[in-house]
Amino acid sequence: MKLTPKQKKFADEYIKTGNATQSAIEAGYSKKYANTNAPKLLQNTTLKQYIEKCMAEIASNRVMSYTEAVELLTSIARGEEKETVVVATPVSVEKVEKEADLKTRISALKEILKRYPNNDKLIEQQIRKLSAEADIAQKKAELLSGSNGDITININPFEEDI
Repeated sequence: MKLTPKQKKFADEYIKTGNATQSAIEAGYSKKYANTNAPKLLQNTTLKQYIEKCMAEIASNRVMSYTEAVELLTSIARGEEKETVVVATPVSVEKVEKEADLKTRISALKEILKRYPNNDKLIEQQIRKLSAEADIAQKKAELLSGSNGDITININPFEEDI
């Protein structure tokens, strides 16, 4: 694609702002020219192709790829991803970085395993065990914090989403 420097600057500005007249002025065209001819610039086939190509690249960069999604799920499952939580102290409020809780990590593991249709039955059993342990830990925490005291553990060996 052969664009003049002024056309390229116009196209780049137009991609940022979506305003043809302002983009033409920023690219160095006169105000008079920009007011009357900016829409015509957008009809230039070469310029139009350049803008479409750039927009496609921007769109693909903004959408998470399959690999990125699995990598993010993996980092959550491993406890590498941190989240910021607000914690109240007797004196003030503090922001604290913490790794994902056990239930969130198990959910990430389940999501990863969904992508592997031949996943191992041993892994499924380990996840069930971890889920049960997470339920028990949560109930113990509730007991210690003074909630109702009922302990309910839901274990479903026929859970479909594992």
